[in-house]
Amino acid sequence: MTHNILRFRDVTVRYGRTLALDHVTANIPCNSLTAIVGPNGAGKSTLLRAILGWLPLSSGDIRIGDHHTHHALPRLAYLPQRAEIDWDFPITVETVVAQGRYPVLGLFRRFGREDVESIERALGELGLLEVRNRQIRCLSGGQQQKVFLARALAQGADIFLLDEPFAGLDARATEDLIARLTRWEDQGRTVLAVVHDLELARRAFSHALLLNTRVEACGPAAEVLAPESIHRVYATPPA
Repeated sequence: MTHNILRFRDVTVRYGRTLALDHVTANIPCNSLTAIVGPNGAGKSTLLRAILGWLPLSSGDIRIGDHHTHHALPRLAYLPQRAEIDWDFPITVETVVAQGRYPVLGLFRRFGREDVESIERALGELGLLEVRNRQIRCLSGGQQQKVFLARALAQGADIFLLDEPFAGLDARATEDLIARLTRWEDQGRTVLAVVHDLELARRAFSHALLLNTRVEACGPAAEVLAPESIHRVYATPPA
């Protein structure tokens, strides 16, 4: 029997008078790669922020396992859109990855042995040990993305919320990220990612949530992203 790790029940979010999410009800399976797809303004990024507890719900409930999301934040790790990151800020790879330990530590606590080991494991898993002392602005787009994935790993999360993780990546970096996320799925991790490339979503993700303010379809990617569903939501078949 499939265990649903994230459960949305009648979730509504508004920005003032603007309806961003309209009575969203859906389940996200544990140990899955789920692509959130939909047209611009469909509420995809809003859904991630609602999971994190950054937005008040006008109605409904979001649960992670048997607990409310705000009780389980160390399990959740968030990768923002590249446009939201100041890549010119003078900070090293290792310092960014170390930030992943802050939600676990809380205020005013110093890093202990477990924190240092978590940072080292994350740097090693993402192949960043050799560039740990480099400024993030000096890295390629693919390497920069790895830095923030490593930060999420250092946090000790097993549920990853990724907002447009493939944006700005070249073909090689895209394939590398797909392989990385597939390994995470095999290792029992859950990934929920906003994806604009529908063909990539079909090819690389096991599940999909088709969103257009409200849920249009949710389930196995091949079924959710069938041509008839895409035509209905996008009005014209995307290229």
